[in-house]
Amino acid sequence: MLEAKHCVGCRQLNDPRYEQLEELIARYKSQKGALIPVLHEAQEIFGYLPEEVQRRVADGLDIPLSEVYGVATFYSLFSLKPRGKHKIGVCLGTACYVRGAGAILAELEKELDIKVNDTTPDGKFTLEVTRCIGACGLAPVMTIDEDVFGRLTPERIKDILARY
Repeated sequence: MLEAKHCVGCRQLNDPRYEQLEELIARYKSQKGALIPVLHEAQEIFGYLPEEVQRRVADGLDIPLSEVYGVATFYSLFSLKPRGKHKIGVCLGTACYVRGAGAILAELEKELDIKVNDTTPDGKFTLEVTRCIGACGLAPVMTIDEDVFGRLTPERIKDILARY
């Protein structure tokens, strides 16, 4: 058991991101309200917030792991799983929902062969649902990264995905 744990530590010692994380924690350690900025920057370093990163943040800021986990799971900005290169957000706000966003979401799940909040095995796409993005006149709407696609039909999904 100790050997396996040691090997995990060895991998982390060889990973320069952990050194960046330690420097980040040291910069914020004495500041009040440091948790959210530290988690935000840690997610930028790692792409998500794996358990080991949460543990190091908790230890470094001298706060309970449960508090770190609670913040990381409360805010939609944070992810506990790796995200894909492209983030797809399907609006399920009222206007989009009544104009067929459910069918758009179902088509994306079928085309990508994943469910909501999952990432494709190749790491290319993460599928998420969002609430109103302020484009109700274009409903139903989805975003891919910063690109907005409106007046969607299930038939358009395949061509849109092909652009990425």
